[in-house]
Parts: sequence; structure tokens; C-alpha cells
Amino acid sequence: MFELAEAKAKPNALILYQRDSAQEDSEILEEIQLLAESAGAVVIDTITAFRRSPDPSTYIGKGKVAEISERIEPESIDLVILNHSVSPIQERNLEKELKVRVLDRTGLILDIFAQRATSHEGKLQVELAQLQHIATRLVRGWTHLERQKGGIGLRGPGETQLETDRRLIGHRIKALNKRLDTVSAQRQLRRKSRAKVPVPTVSLVGYTNAGKSSLFNRITDSDLYVQDQLFATLDTTMRRVELPEFGAAILSDTVGFIRDLPHSLVEAFHSTLEEVSNAHLLLHVVDVVSNHREECISEVNSVLSEIEASSIPTIMVYNKIDLSGTAPKIKRDPDGRVKAVWLSAHTGAGVDLLLTAIEEYLSVLHTRCRVTFAASEGRLRAALYEKHIVKQEVVADDGSFELELELSPADLGWLRKQNKIQEIETL
Repeated sequence: MFELAEAKAKPNALILYQRDSAQEDSEILEEIQLLAESAGAVVIDTITAFRRSPDPSTYIGKGKVAEISERIEPESIDLVILNHSVSPIQERNLEKELKVRVLDRTGLILDIFAQRATSHEGKLQVELAQLQHIATRLVRGWTHLERQKGGIGLRGPGETQLETDRRLIGHRIKALNKRLDTVSAQRQLRRKSRAKVPVPTVSLVGYTNAGKSSLFNRITDSDLYVQDQLFATLDTTMRRVELPEFGAAILSDTVGFIRDLPHSLVEAFHSTLEEVSNAHLLLHVVDVVSNHREECISEVNSVLSEIEASSIPTIMVYNKIDLSGTAPKIKRDPDGRVKAVWLSAHTGAGVDLLLTAIEEYLSVLHTRCRVTFAASEGRLRAALYEKHIVKQEVVADDGSFELELELSPADLGWLRKQNKIQEIETL
């Protein structure tokens, strides 16, 4: 078995895209290249192949193994990337034949996540997913993993290094699960605290690189990291926004989805994705210029179903109209509810339509009520008018105020804390 060389900062990578149909999919090919570049590799070339069924030993077959092997040394290839998930045995056999590191699609995505995670929780989640993946790869077979422990003080029943590694990984996975359970419990407490003064949450979801973070920055006037690369954002970011005709709301941005997203990642990031499943409204951001936008929509819907968020009201947001030449517009269903919005997060065109659509959806959460308070509470009356929630006012003979209000959940929670209110009557 080959010995691992010292890792390069930017390894030279050769990509293999093996399809099972005669027609080549350029967008899938472009996606694996973007994944490799996002991981920090320098893509030297891409080899495509057609094979109806994978080879059980090497996945790609002897012919392609020989073709790649001939190019390893002349082109200084350090890494071979497969746009597929392969079995541990297939990965080991390929490395034995090619004598370089072989990485499948799942391992590549895990590596990108490991680079991008910045929060404590994100790092724990990525490490857990990596260890669960590595645990199935300990058949790799470098010679040092197969030797029995021995020597002075280590003789006895014996335990292979492979078994030791499996045991240590198992202990680490248990420890990580415990720590993530603690973090998840803390997240639940924060969510309960927010529920006491309820502010509706709007979550951005969508295929990776669809422009979610750009839209998030446009709406919230933030500086969230934005880059033309896959998985630029991993950790959930939340910001409070003030909607003129509604009031306060929370906008959240989280990890983008992708086709064949490893199940271990969905499991590991489940506590983070709970912010999506607990949202009042989803904004499903779609790259309008993508030739595979329907497939991307399907992939996102599949993950939403997996995290039990498919029943949450959703507005389709078709982004990047500045690249398609489409005018900003809004589409409604037969009942008059907003179904989709076309906009450009880059130029800001159509964002006002989206904000209007969000206000319409959240307005059903508003409560109409009538409140009464003494004439001496002019400061409270002024505060209610400043919030733009007063719909009607009647002054009684004794000078007390009777106001009819339309409140958001946050404003209703605030109002109930005002001990100067004599009465709150829900209409």
C-alpha cells in the first residue's frame, strides 16, 4: 500500500465523472468541479466515462483505472476525485492501483464542511459526520493499521491498530453525540425564550450557490460572507428585520442543499436545521438561470421532507433575474396568495415585492384587539401610534382612551407586559 505524502496546500486533482447514460450532463460536471475548487484543489482535468453499472471492485473498471494511472506521474496528480459515493472496498482498491489519495463525493463534501464550519456547534456536527464516514473506511489497509501491538509491555492477547482505531472512533462519536445533545437542549431553551415574546421566523432555504446569503444581506443590510462557491455558508445566521406594514420578524440563513447530500450530514446538522423546521415561512431561493432548476427544487424539497418542514408555507424566490433579463414580478395562486417572486439579490430589483409578500403571509399571525387606558397615559398612547398598529381610536367621556389595534405576536407580547393597560379585548 502506498505511503501518504505530505499534504499540499492546493493538491492537483483529477476528476472522474462516470455516467450511466449516453448523454453527458454538463451541469453535474460543472458542480463536481466547483466542489473540488471549493475544497481547495487545483483541477488539472476531468475524465468522463459511460458505464451502465459500476464495477464491483473499483467502480470505474480496469480500463479507466489504467487510463488514470498513466496520467498520475506525468501530470503530478495528488488526488483523484470521483463524482459518486463508492464503497470502502472500492476506494481502497483504487488507492492501491493508483497509489494516490482517492476521494468520493461524500468525502469531498465533508472536507468542504470541515473547512467552512466556524461555530462550536458547526465544528462538532462536521466532526461527527466525518467520524461516521471514516468508521466505514478503516478497511483502507495501510500496513501500520494491520500490525498487532507488541513489544515490551505490550505483549498479550493483542489488538490490531485497526481495532484500536475503531474503538477510539466509537468513543469519540459517543462523546460528540452527548455534546451535541447538550447544544441542542440549549437551542431549545433559546427557542422557548423567543416564544415568550413571539417574533415570527422566516427561513431562507435553497440549493447551494442559489444566492441565499446575498438575499439575506440585501434584506438585513448585513455583511454575511458571500462567495461564488458551494457551501459558502454553513452556520445558521439570524437577524431581526422590521417590516413596515407588519413589525418585527427574524430572518435566518443556513446551509445550502445539494443533490446526493450525504445522509450523515443531514443527521449531523439536524439540530441546526430545526431552525428551518420551526419557521413560520420559508423562502425557497432558486437560481433562475440554472438549466437544472427543477431538479434543484426537487432536491431541496426532498431534504425539507426529511427534516419534516415540507408543510410550512413557502414562497418560491427566483433569483438572479439580472442574468436572465427577466423583469421583477410576483405570481399569485387562484386564492390570491403569493406563490412566487422574481428578483435579483445582486441589484435589489424585486426585493420590495418579496418584502410585501412576506408581510402578506405573516399578517395572518396578527391579532386585532381593543385596549382601554387612562387619559394620563399619553406616553403609552404615543408609543402605540409610533408602532403603526392603531386602527381606530375612541375617547370616552372620562377622557380615557379606547384603541382598536392590529398587533404582531411581538407587539402583543409587549402590550401584555404594560401594567397601565386597563383591559385587552381580543376581537
